[in-house]
Amino acid sequence: MATVAQPCSSWTRGSIPLSKHLPRRRFSGRTTTLTRLSPQAALVQAPPSPSSPRDNSSIQVLTLSRANDLQAEARAMTRAVNATIYNPALIASLYGSQPVKVVRRTLEILVALGSFGLKLLLDQRNGVLDQNRRVRASELKDIFTKLGPTFVKLGQGLSTRPDICPTEYLEELSELQDGLPTFPDEEAFACIERELGLSLESIFSSISPSPIAAASLGQVYKAQLKYSGRLVAVKVQRPGIEEAIGLDFYLIRGLGFFINKYVDIITSDVVALIDEFARRVFQELNYVQEGQNARRFKKLYADREDICVPDVFWDYTSAKVLTMEWVDGVKLNEQEAIERQGLKVLDLVNTGIQCSLRQLLEYGYFHADPHPGNLLATPEGKLAFLDFGMMSETPEEARSAIIGHVVHLVNRDYEAMARDYYALDFLSPDVDVSPIVPALRDFFDDALNYTVSELNFKTLVDGLGNVLYQFPFNVPAYYALILRSLTVLEGLALYADPNFKVLAASYPYFAKRLLTDPNPYLRDALIELLFQDGRFRWGRLENLLVQGRMDRDFSAKEALQPVLKVLLSPDGEELRILVIKEAVRVTEAFTLSTISDTYKSVPDFMRALVFNGNANGPIIMSEAETQNMIELRDQVFRIWGLLQSSNDFDPDLLLPILQVLQQPEARRLGERVMGGITQRLAARFLQQVLRVPTAPST
Repeated sequence: MATVAQPCSSWTRGSIPLSKHLPRRRFSGRTTTLTRLSPQAALVQAPPSPSSPRDNSSIQVLTLSRANDLQAEARAMTRAVNATIYNPALIASLYGSQPVKVVRRTLEILVALGSFGLKLLLDQRNGVLDQNRRVRASELKDIFTKLGPTFVKLGQGLSTRPDICPTEYLEELSELQDGLPTFPDEEAFACIERELGLSLESIFSSISPSPIAAASLGQVYKAQLKYSGRLVAVKVQRPGIEEAIGLDFYLIRGLGFFINKYVDIITSDVVALIDEFARRVFQELNYVQEGQNARRFKKLYADREDICVPDVFWDYTSAKVLTMEWVDGVKLNEQEAIERQGLKVLDLVNTGIQCSLRQLLEYGYFHADPHPGNLLATPEGKLAFLDFGMMSETPEEARSAIIGHVVHLVNRDYEAMARDYYALDFLSPDVDVSPIVPALRDFFDDALNYTVSELNFKTLVDGLGNVLYQFPFNVPAYYALILRSLTVLEGLALYADPNFKVLAASYPYFAKRLLTDPNPYLRDALIELLFQDGRFRWGRLENLLVQGRMDRDFSAKEALQPVLKVLLSPDGEELRILVIKEAVRVTEAFTLSTISDTYKSVPDFMRALVFNGNANGPIIMSEAETQNMIELRDQVFRIWGLLQSSNDFDPDLLLPILQVLQQPEARRLGERVMGGITQRLAARFLQQVLRVPTAPST
């Protein structure tokens, strides 16, 4: 019998000490020591906090550890060399020769879903639809469970949409996330030994005698590694799952061909979308690939102190067995449990939104299945991401185009929005976008009557979808996964607050990217946003700074540099002309508003002496013009104050600007600005001198 030391209290909450009541399981001629571990625990462990500066010996140890890790990963890849991949032609040839099995499965699906639909219809006719909602929700959960993994995934998606499903359906379908029927433990343990080529006793000091969670593709055990004592989650794949999923996708793909051929209202290539989704699902069946996904995700996004991503133990991972770190946590839709830990659900939701924006628009590598069972709140307040089987990527061109699309939406520039669909790969270059513009205008003019805080992401998606259906759009597969990811996040947010708006929470990130990103496309989008009809929109800049500073990664220094580079580049003449005009206008506003303030501060008897009896002031300006000058000056002061109050503001950040101003182009720009200012002020003073005095009325 294997023995271990008494586990520490940080992970034995709810478990039975190994020295007492040790359940024993006879398996394959050996006895494995098992301990009953907490079923409420989650499946990830927070990564260690950043360490202090390392000496050379520490660096050598880390280098050796990394080399060993790479070797272990290579061995895991060797174990997974025969993992199943999605091949529609192979699947078609396999099931095309099995008509009986295909017909049986088709009838099984039609009977199950058809009978459920008939019950709903009868409930509606009898006026008991609301009364029977809980019963029907439970029945639908059972139907999805019986129909297998493909329909379980459909149910998981619906369980995160409170705007689509009533509360009773949400509660019942949420059990599909990790509360599915299990398969026999003997089969799971046999799979572990067969895949890893080791006995359970040689790997684990203890392992839970039954699964602590069961998902669509596998079930999870909690164990303790024998060599290190580390707690791990061991995921074991369901037996025969490749065949079950393959048959379902064979049927769904046949339906896709039917839709492509006969349903004109859907212009996207449905078969291509199905193939993309199927490819992702089959990738989930290769746990080594999932481990590599987790490693890449951790490298990109776990640099934040509030994001937790598990490590992979490669020596105990294969195509059908995945061993990862463990940590306690609560699913993100369990609001009461989260609040009992002293945490705020909306803080965690916001963390998830900001991380997802980085995934979608910064690095392009994103988690395509963020349902509540895959997002956990740790006791430390971190957001833990789990289950990296379904991942996708946003093409680099599309990332910038999406941000530019938001800018064009804010500007109501529907012609530019229509052209964005070329960069987004929605339209082929030979399609004329001019007929699309009126449809965009009709929809978004109504949608934009709401403030950003009132806009609902799903409303925009649905409305835009209606536009897409009218024209020859071909929605890329990656975009469908993006929409799924974002709508799931909005659904999670709505659990915590029915009035929560993902778009409002996302705006600081967009503002920060526009202000700081040196990407040429985004620099052009920023200039387009700030200039209109040759006039600089200071209100837009102030709003961008206010919003951008809400993003913790905002840098005042970075916000200054991209614009300067564009301004002084060889291709920046058009922008320089606009900047010169605006610099002249701002300088004039500062000068004249200061003169006006000075004039108002002079006593009445002094004004007659100093200004030669001019009761209207030293400069001819209407009250409205004077007020506009003062408002512009004050707005510029506020913007400067926003930059100064940024966390990373340092007077030294102005040094690069001073260096740039020493360049010949910058000096010429300064000369042109000073010349313009001199001309404007001279013209105003000349107008003042030459004006005809108005005779006082008697």
